Amino acid sequence: MIGITGSIAAYKAAMLVRLLVSEGAQVRVLMSEAAKDFITPLTMATLSRNPVFIEGFDPSNGSWNSHISLGEWADYYLIAPATANTIAKMRGGIADNLLLCTYLSVRCPVAIAPAMDLDMYAHSTTQQNIEYLRGIGVRVIEPEAGFLASGLVGKGRMSEPEQIVEFVVDALSANRLLDGKKVLITAGATVEQIDPVRFISNHSTGKMGYALADAFAEVGAQVVLVSGAASAKLRCEGVEKISVLSAEQMYDAVSQRFDEADITLFCAAVADYTPSEMAENKIKHEGHEELVLNLRATKDIAAHMGARKQPGQLTVCFALETENELENARRKMCKKNADFVVLNSLRDSGAGFGTDTNKVTVISRELEEQLPLMSKDEVAARIVELVAREVVSRSL
Repeated sequence: MIGITGSIAAYKAAMLVRLLVSEGAQVRVLMSEAAKDFITPLTMATLSRNPVFIEGFDPSNGSWNSHISLGEWADYYLIAPATANTIAKMRGGIADNLLLCTYLSVRCPVAIAPAMDLDMYAHSTTQQNIEYLRGIGVRVIEPEAGFLASGLVGKGRMSEPEQIVEFVVDALSANRLLDGKKVLITAGATVEQIDPVRFISNHSTGKMGYALADAFAEVGAQVVLVSGAASAKLRCEGVEKISVLSAEQMYDAVSQRFDEADITLFCAAVADYTPSEMAENKIKHEGHEELVLNLRATKDIAAHMGARKQPGQLTVCFALETENELENARRKMCKKNADFVVLNSLRDSGAGFGTDTNKVTVISRELEEQLPLMSKDEVAARIVELVAREVVSRSL
């Protein structure tokens, strides 16, 4: 389903609809009143081969265009072009036309292709609105820089129809190709006990791993999430969650389920070391000006599973690096026999532990794709698309 708002870029929607129809998509078009100033409903109805929806009801006979039904019908809702006004209303939950009412009703993924003048796009309010939408899972198809209708040159041009179609096709392909696949994901932090009170752990909140679990579940995969300590919550009820504490418990849980998994993602922040012995009682402060802990290495879960990986299984590792990031990530991919490594750097603002956003580079033997700063839900959706693409290439 495509929503068209009042921008000069609305003329591109004609080619966009035509390309989607040629890909075999069933397309329904929603238009705002302002969009009719730039392109006619007749044009869009002809190209989409379906009536165009503008008003919630026909005042001549009272027939109702149900935004609920439209929201249930769609597999994907693309708003292109998306004006600054519409983006602001999406953030605020304002439902003053059928296009926006439908946005608030859809159960499918949503994407926007912003189109506006460069100053409107660069304005802090618009950028904050876009970042908010990213944070709740709306995909953003970045505008391009170029000659604008105002005569200025800069970023604000809606992405070209061919690029938007490729974006949508990739997203919908993930829905089809991963349906029924068994996906195993680790998330959160492990907790290594020193005594009954104290422990060694890290700052992981589990947000990235939980976002991955939701993203794979949303495209029909059967997801098992093995979670250490985490403050994140799942949105999808269909995810099977197994709670563990220590690295050893996580290893055991993953080992029991790995052989059945088609796809495994090692996203947890697993302790590399654990106390050699746990004290039976709380270690008292008295008499201990210094305390020496003896630590032993934990099992490298990703490496052990990579060593027993069978043909057809696909694995993704996460790497958090502070120096020589790309070199270390590629070394990790080889050491752990992974198909992809997702590289985080603590040097990037807005990335890493505890944030709602992330900035990663996805690496494979053929790929090195650096993603911009985006919500962890959006990063997860992109990883789903890349995994789906790899599944396609292996089936050819």
